[in-house]
Amino acid sequence: MKIYGIDNFSIEEVLEIIQNPKKAKLDKKSKEQILKSYKNVQKIVASDKTVYGINTGFGPLCDTKISENETSKLQENLIISHAVGVGKPIAKELSKIMMVCKIHALSKGFSGISLEVVERLILMLEKDIIPVVPEQGSVGASGDLAPLSHLVLPLLGYGKVWKNDTPVDTATALKENGIQPLKLQAKEGLALINGTQFILAHAIAGLDKFGYLLDLADLAAAMSLEAYQGSASPFKKELHEIRPYKGSKKVAARMLKFLKGSENLNDHENCDRVQDPYSLRCVPQVHGASRNAYTHLKEMAEIELNSVTDNPIVISSEEAISGGNFHGQPLAMPLDYATLAAAELGNISDRRSYLLLEGKYGLPKLLIESSGLNSGFMIPQYTTAALVTENKTLCFPASADSVPTSLGQEDHVSMGSISGRKFNQVLGNLENIFAVELMFAAQGMEFRRPLKSTKTIEDNHKIIRSKVAKLEEDRLIGEDILAIAELVKNRKLIVTI
Repeated sequence: MKIYGIDNFSIEEVLEIIQNPKKAKLDKKSKEQILKSYKNVQKIVASDKTVYGINTGFGPLCDTKISENETSKLQENLIISHAVGVGKPIAKELSKIMMVCKIHALSKGFSGISLEVVERLILMLEKDIIPVVPEQGSVGASGDLAPLSHLVLPLLGYGKVWKNDTPVDTATALKENGIQPLKLQAKEGLALINGTQFILAHAIAGLDKFGYLLDLADLAAAMSLEAYQGSASPFKKELHEIRPYKGSKKVAARMLKFLKGSENLNDHENCDRVQDPYSLRCVPQVHGASRNAYTHLKEMAEIELNSVTDNPIVISSEEAISGGNFHGQPLAMPLDYATLAAAELGNISDRRSYLLLEGKYGLPKLLIESSGLNSGFMIPQYTTAALVTENKTLCFPASADSVPTSLGQEDHVSMGSISGRKFNQVLGNLENIFAVELMFAAQGMEFRRPLKSTKTIEDNHKIIRSKVAKLEEDRLIGEDILAIAELVKNRKLIVTI
């Protein structure tokens, strides 16, 4: 059981909580933290002290004083006016991740929010009343204002929530569950929508997928190397100890384990080929660099996950610091880096697929014995070429851009929400790129029979063959790609070794 606001959460634990929200709760200490901060805000409201967002307007209106009896309306107006997201809704799971991250940040006791609001968010999560959040509209500072406004609109009885896979009016869902809308108090609206939880949710979801795809990349490379009858020498430990990047060392070790004892490669050991093309020989260096990017993003995401990212930060009844913890740059830059790292896995995979089509070293041209009458696997490589090019266009770093907003008050923004969305788009394309490589590699291995590979690779070959038969003549192989892509998306292939 994890305690909101007290424990440090890992990426994996957040993903467990969205599957079973009762794996996290508030305890006595976390409730005391929330109440203490809430009381500090009430003292500020009752005093004559001017504090941004508590008794002032927002953004360029920060110098406009708001009376005590108008503070509640101020907070409601803030959320309503900022709920201006557009585009398709994000996945329901992403909204859940946003909710868990927001609850955890608010529970640390620096946001001045009431216990009632935090408990309402937890109740909605447990009852599966999940807000519908549009994918576009955040510039990543002051946090993810628009998407977070949509996330918390249901607290007020507005907006839409998911019912199964269909958006429905919040009012209907609340009525069905016997829940009344809340009336916000001073600082609460600002605490709810100031933060980086939209960016963070995309980082968390992407990291989960990226971790599996990094492992799958090594498997795909090992199967392609088996089909090509390449060499395992470039993966020897001695080579990577003298250039000891953690990612390269890990990939090289994994490749050796995948290939150790292969009848197929041992049969080829004394051939006259000097070295393989880079897409096979440099797998540790390329895949390893992408692993380094994954590790960096995960480190940054877990710091963000366990941080307070709204504004102002309530230190005491005497001090509320107006700073910039909401700025998305610490995540935006590593997200852009990870996007490039994911795209590179696709680039090198496409090159391996191309190698297998060339008709060299005992493989038939286009991986089919009767080419000419049959096009074989010619055209699926067009698909990977299109996907890797699309990924390249998504590699422009969103964090390199900034458009001033809020009449210049917010004159440098992170665009991290775009970084997060692009990262996940590239990962989605990567699943299909690997599906094609795995299809080619499985076909190529057929031409090495009766020689066998290792148990792990042969087991994966059987999994692929359970969905897609060897290609003997042209058929609707577009359906084969989709079938293997489903194996990838559902993580049915064996990638641990």
